[in-house]
Amino acid sequence: MSGTNGNQNLALELEKLREEIIAGRDIARPILTVCAGTGCCASGALDVRDALEAQIKEQGVEAHVELKITGCRGFCEQGPLVAVLPKHIFYAKVKAKDAGEIVRKTIVNGEIVDRLLFKDPVTGKRLVHETDIPFYQEQQRVLLKDSGYINPTLIEDYLAVGGYTALPKALKMLPGDVIEEIKKSGLRGRGGAGFPAGVKWELARKAPGDEKYVICNADEGDPGAFQDRSLIEANPHSVLEGIIIGAYAIGANFGYIYLRHEYPLAVERMQIAVEAARKQGLLGKNILGSGFDFDLFVQLGAGAFVCGEETALMASIEGKVGEPRSRPPYPAQKGLWGKPTNINNVKTWATVPYIIKNGADWYSSIGTETSKGTTVFSLVGKVKNTGLIEVPLGITLRDLIEKIGGGASGDLPLKAVQTGGPSGGCIPASMWHLPVDYESLKAAGSIMGSGGMIVMDESTCMVDIARYFTEFSRYESCGKCSACREGVRRMHEVLEYITQGLGEEGDIERLEELGKAVQTGSLCALGQTAPNPVLTTIKYFREEYEAHIRDKKCPAGVCKELIEFYIFAENCTGCTLCARSCPVDAISGERKQLHVIDSQVCIRCGMCREVCNQNAVFTR
Repeated sequence: MSGTNGNQNLALELEKLREEIIAGRDIARPILTVCAGTGCCASGALDVRDALEAQIKEQGVEAHVELKITGCRGFCEQGPLVAVLPKHIFYAKVKAKDAGEIVRKTIVNGEIVDRLLFKDPVTGKRLVHETDIPFYQEQQRVLLKDSGYINPTLIEDYLAVGGYTALPKALKMLPGDVIEEIKKSGLRGRGGAGFPAGVKWELARKAPGDEKYVICNADEGDPGAFQDRSLIEANPHSVLEGIIIGAYAIGANFGYIYLRHEYPLAVERMQIAVEAARKQGLLGKNILGSGFDFDLFVQLGAGAFVCGEETALMASIEGKVGEPRSRPPYPAQKGLWGKPTNINNVKTWATVPYIIKNGADWYSSIGTETSKGTTVFSLVGKVKNTGLIEVPLGITLRDLIEKIGGGASGDLPLKAVQTGGPSGGCIPASMWHLPVDYESLKAAGSIMGSGGMIVMDESTCMVDIARYFTEFSRYESCGKCSACREGVRRMHEVLEYITQGLGEEGDIERLEELGKAVQTGSLCALGQTAPNPVLTTIKYFREEYEAHIRDKKCPAGVCKELIEFYIFAENCTGCTLCARSCPVDAISGERKQLHVIDSQVCIRCGMCREVCNQNAVFTR
């Protein structure tokens, strides 16, 4: 069946299926949902699911309750998470042993298990509903809206919440009109550069050639970043729907999802989604009778960070070494196998269905003048609430870190935040009034990146942070261009010397000179952005570099060669815990007497400070 009538008939069949799915569900029936993203699974979520399943059978309520897994609910700090729908009761840090009580009290008797509710650290109150929790209140969820409600392995769940309604709508539009809608929305690529997605699509559409490709860049490798992986694990069909719409607009008939093999759960769920979409006629020949053919393949990446760069990614798909190439020509002109190619990030593709379904005006009403919509961050580090968050662009760093993140997780004040992973910069707390948008972060010396956000407190050494990220970039450099290969290596060596107490006058200026040379001479974004952590820490925390070089001291007490552990006499109770925990027997003292650390024997591992509950161990 083809042509307009075929399109309408098959689209109607899809709507009929959706209506049947919705009609077959009892909205009043209790549903126990278990967050089964990677984080919660690592904390025992699947054991919780199995225990709930066993208790449902044992207590004879199979006919009265549905049990389902979902993707990441975002609040990773509190996992495993269990929600009871439709009342939206939210249980945190659930263990398998809690299953019987949840079924008996909440499902059978309609009671709430108070001890499993989230406890607000500020008020001390137990909060019943997800919407009551500050972590969620400041968010605006678009991409993550359905993550905690649908089973990512069932296309029926995606259809039930309105999935695949944007695709039939797009297929009734002219390809150019779809592109204009994306342009009008103001959507910018969420992979880091922030290039307008609609303009990128238009370039590929207008490029000469009958054979074109689309690619989803799911090669997320930044330390501390997990938002793309989590989105695929939670709602893979939203990504697929966006890719199909984009392929139609651009005129591509085949595509790839380039996904890291280190993410087995994401790989499994995406492959399940692709097969389900293919069986439903949403991939393959003559999609929904429109005459449009499109299919794709899930291509596993081998874990090279540089393959996040689009030209290196294409080389990898082609079976070549993952190295970037000079541009122009750009992928839209000459990409995969020399054909016009459009590459977008996971979050970019997943946003497309919402724009087509709700309209460009709706989407552009969110965010700022130049940075439209929402974006997803993985918020980690020294904050109370770590996890996956979605916020409107333009929110201030302070609101994001203190309201959603809950502020400092310990007693020490917060010091800095790094945005953009190893390619990003470190922004001091004094600048957290900045809005989170592409231009503001760039002006501060950082980038939006793919969405990683690492918060640091006063226990963090900024010189050591710069050393860590240059070490990462050094190992991940493909080595093709000398500016990156040699320049980043040399920057790392200088930082090593400084953190080891071997820094010299002129090292700071040497790092600045090297950083600018690497930025100017590198072929791809890996090298061009690798100096950001160094240059921003020098710019905002220069005094820490000077202390390391001139005073041979590490103010944060991190760099081993520059610190000495000692026991403060007034606080020591002689409990012997530090002595018993020291791996090299460097601590001596009788029980209930002052203990002493032998600095000649001490290896500065910090174990004594970790175990001391009297706050008696310090560094100098």
